[in-house]
Amino acid sequence: MNKKIRSGDKVCVIAGNDKGKIGLVLHKTIDTVLVEGINIKTKHVKPQGQNKQGEIIKVERPIDISNVMLCPDGETPAKVKLNMVDAKDKEFVYESKGKKVVYRKTLKPAKVKAKSTTKSKTK
Repeated sequence: MNKKIRSGDKVCVIAGNDKGKIGLVLHKTIDTVLVEGINIKTKHVKPQGQNKQGEIIKVERPIDISNVMLCPDGETPAKVKLNMVDAKDKEFVYESKGKKVVYRKTLKPAKVKAKSTTKSKTK
């Protein structure tokens, strides 16, 4: 599972019929992503009810997550690496024109100590 890709990220297709196209991730599952405008298939729909006609519609289908790569700048695909800043903070970094650029930061929430809920029994 690729944890670097999330919904809303721009990705570039690196393999398949739509190779080279760039789109926005609409939905992600464990091993597939649904990308806007990529892997469009035609679906024949039967008529439903008396007054409706059958039709042919175009539907976006999911593609394998291994066939896409992040495009942080929106134009060219880049390898994104994970850097640990602290024990709590992580940064996703990519290289652009010889410089390291931070793509996304994630912060772990601080652990809150739970109060003891054991009640003492009195007789």
